[in-house]
Amino acid sequence: MNRKEKRSFISQALDTSHTRMTEDETNLLFDFLTNYDDKYRGQSTSKTHTSQGRYSEGKFTRTETNTYTFEDTPGIRYDYSYHDDDGQTGSSTQFINTARGILNWLKNHH
Repeated sequence: MNRKEKRSFISQALDTSHTRMTEDETNLLFDFLTNYDDKYRGQSTSKTHTSQGRYSEGKFTRTETNTYTFEDTPGIRYDYSYHDDDGQTGSSTQFINTARGILNWLKNHH
């Protein structure tokens, strides 16, 4: 399959608008998508990190959790949460479902 055909295949599954891709990036996304069902779909990974911080009343300990879950359709759900030992908590969810977003994730996590 040539580069144009691969890019067409990629654009059927991911938003590629405004995305320039090198030959290597095109191949990386093509491999990601062709192996998605067997290698990625339904997989989830979490990492927890604890750090110390300061605020006006003293120190606190923050525990942060980053979870990446591969959705049923090609894309990654990113869940972030934190819990401070003083009781403060927070969380957010983002969806990574663009060609550039997936490429950036693959480059940073593999």
